[in-house]
Amino acid sequence: MGRLFGTDGVRGVANADLTAELALGLSVAAAHVLGEVGTFEGHRPTAVVGRDPRASGEFLEAAVVAGLASAGVDVLRVGVLPTPAVAYLTGALGADIGVMLSASHNAMPDNGIKFFARGGHKLADELEDRIETVYEQHRTGAPWARPTGAGVGRISDYAEGFDRYVAHLIGVLPNRLDGLKVVLDEAHGAAARVSPEAFARAGAEIVTIGADPDGLNINDGCGSTHLELLRAAVVEHGADLGIAHDGDADRCLAVDGAGEEIDGDQILAVLALAMRDAGQLRKGTVVGTVMSNLGFKIAMEREGIELVQTAVGDRYVLESMKAEGYALGGEQSGHVIVLDHATTGDGTLTGLMLAARVASTGRTLAELAGVMERLPQVLINVPDVDKSRVTTSPELATAVADAERELGVTGRVLLRQSGTEPLVRVMVEAADIDQARAVAGRLADVVKSALG
Repeated sequence: MGRLFGTDGVRGVANADLTAELALGLSVAAAHVLGEVGTFEGHRPTAVVGRDPRASGEFLEAAVVAGLASAGVDVLRVGVLPTPAVAYLTGALGADIGVMLSASHNAMPDNGIKFFARGGHKLADELEDRIETVYEQHRTGAPWARPTGAGVGRISDYAEGFDRYVAHLIGVLPNRLDGLKVVLDEAHGAAARVSPEAFARAGAEIVTIGADPDGLNINDGCGSTHLELLRAAVVEHGADLGIAHDGDADRCLAVDGAGEEIDGDQILAVLALAMRDAGQLRKGTVVGTVMSNLGFKIAMEREGIELVQTAVGDRYVLESMKAEGYALGGEQSGHVIVLDHATTGDGTLTGLMLAARVASTGRTLAELAGVMERLPQVLINVPDVDKSRVTTSPELATAVADAERELGVTGRVLLRQSGTEPLVRVMVEAADIDQARAVAGRLADVVKSALG
């Protein structure tokens, strides 16, 4: 069996790859594994379970809740809430397990299961591996140890989760948003109620789109993967800015008053300066990934802020932040982690903090984002090659060195192996888009000939 857990939980087509049986079995396995490592020691365990609005989330939630309760875990169902809300409530309520059912920005037929440990933190790789091993052992015949009588878990709804999470968001804002007009695109997803409520309570005048989930329309032509509607709405309503979430609202992209996209690197740049000015940017450092735009790095150097770069993936950003005590990190895709207030990327919190910076400075989002120049970035995927040789091919090394000399200090080359496919990603940045395209094309040809 291939590894079930990917970089962000278990994900697949609901009722095909991700079945009720799998959801139930993984939940029981998670309860057993976390019990074995002492998470439940000395008390009756509790879990917080939430989901996004996908239709399949209804039966998958039932399976997860049944699995946990059958393993002796009391369950608090919080209903449809963003992933970061489930993580927050897991910590705030002192729960032993958090479970979120969502496939994030994926299309509606997909769904996923994400587990959180005590405190609302993502599980370490070794715990995920252990859960998978235990699940497989019992799937193939070894019986579960099942509690009976009063030992089975009890299930209750925790309707207060909505207000508690919104109150948390408002409570950590540095200032109110009075006087701002904001368009919110909720992707017909998990933040459809939370985000408008939070922005309104913070004082903003809001216009909402993509806020009518029916279980089938999540991410459908809207949200952070489809900014066209948000751009048009911001211009139409004369708004100061627009905020777009993905299906589970763990990320945020924005558009300025003219409808121009503000990506995750630009959002990080704005928040880094805001936190630096407030004395909250610990060690004067922000964490990005190797895919962070070179313009972001140049801007941070100019502002005296150190940039630490990790492998691609918000879990690697988070690991670096926790290990070194950094306060801010994120990805170009809009996963932004403010570790003092969240244990994972939180799109609603990010949007609120971005709007708060606009409100407190009196400057437009375009002016604030202008702290960095987003250099043209060209990405070419080269399929059907031996990706294992990307770091050992002399021919490729020579081609990369030649390209780096040509680009100079205002350009960059990055070759990455795909984690799941036999392909190599060629990324080139340059001050000029035509030069970036030309260099990327040449390198892609060398990758094909040298590794094909």
